[in-house]
Amino acid sequence: MIDRPEGGERAVLVHINFPAGGMQEDLAEFQELARSAGAEVVDVVTGARNAPEAKFFVGTGKAEEIRVAAQAHGAELVIFNHALSPAQERNLERLLQARVIDRTGLILDIFAQRARSFEGKLQVELALLNHLASRLVRGWTHLERQRGGIGLRGPGETQLEVDRRLIRGRIKYIKERLVKVRTRREQSRHARRRAAAPTVALVGYTNAGKSTLFNLLTGADVYVANRLFATLDPTLRRMEVPEIGTIVLADTVGFIRHLPHDLVEAFQATLEEVCEADLLLHVVDAHDPQKQANIDQVQTVLESIGATEVPQLMVYNKIDLCPELSSGVDYDADGNAWRAFVSAEKSLGINELQAAMINWLGKDVIQRAIILTPTDAKVRAELYRLHAVLSEELDTEGNWHLVVRLPKPEWEKLFSSKNRNNYS
Repeated sequence: MIDRPEGGERAVLVHINFPAGGMQEDLAEFQELARSAGAEVVDVVTGARNAPEAKFFVGTGKAEEIRVAAQAHGAELVIFNHALSPAQERNLERLLQARVIDRTGLILDIFAQRARSFEGKLQVELALLNHLASRLVRGWTHLERQRGGIGLRGPGETQLEVDRRLIRGRIKYIKERLVKVRTRREQSRHARRRAAAPTVALVGYTNAGKSTLFNLLTGADVYVANRLFATLDPTLRRMEVPEIGTIVLADTVGFIRHLPHDLVEAFQATLEEVCEADLLLHVVDAHDPQKQANIDQVQTVLESIGATEVPQLMVYNKIDLCPELSSGVDYDADGNAWRAFVSAEKSLGINELQAAMINWLGKDVIQRAIILTPTDAKVRAELYRLHAVLSEELDTEGNWHLVVRLPKPEWEKLFSSKNRNNYS
């Protein structure tokens, strides 16, 4: 659809240092992103500017340096660690005679490679189409041609207009499908709430070790790799927690600095799992020197999706790489767990982490001994449907003596309107 130079795997990376502000990026993270996308990095060109230049983003001298580096190494691809405008991409490709993508395009490419589920592929395609739609204003000459030929002589519609219309139609279709996905997810969450199963969502910066921790806690076999965005599609598993019972643990996509807005919007259906959770385990790579900046970035994304009100437990992972840290949990003055130190790789601090989860989830759980008469058979059946019965005995008069454990909202739904002395 777009007449651009062919892109290969051999890539020159371009990283520009700017004064303190919103345009600063991390070079090491950029190189890891390129590696995760499958690029063979043949050279890294760095520089410094106070502000981007309108035509090439970099100055003409630096642009020529990039061109020489690309030709010298036979690179077919140049990746910028910054957001480029469509005009800047076009100008650079004309000068460099190589394909040019920016940081957003690189992240979108990684997501396109990682998506496995039908929903994930739809979400990535939506983000890619939104990104592409802004690139169709480039003025490529072949897109401005009038449609012609037998059977194609229309009212003068240009190829550019046709492409825009096709993209708009596809975006509309995907959004309609994602609405259905969102409806199904809401139905699943409603079923979990009726089954009295609290949801705990793992969130954090990409490559913090969320999937390794998820596998350790649930016994699952989620794909794990030492690369950014190894996990893209959300995974839900049930696990048993002492004193709480069954909970649902959700492994979610990792966040990253300057996560493209199109991706945040496209993955809204998936991120709703985070918003609706009862507790967030905010996993942090304790060994990362940029950990505080990563924490701040995750908080920014959580704020953008409306999840700041969900309780958070900070989980500092990879303590086996930090000799100064040991496993354990820190509690605040009110007795609330707020920080845990673990190593998912070495299975350190997992029991303490579960105790911290119980500390949070147990606040809204009621465990009591109750007596039900034969006329309460429907209540007993509902308790069993909710998997809330811990033990049961039948007396000589046909009454059931039960020990039950229920989340407070479910308890109130079943018993608050019944003024009976049997419920104590």
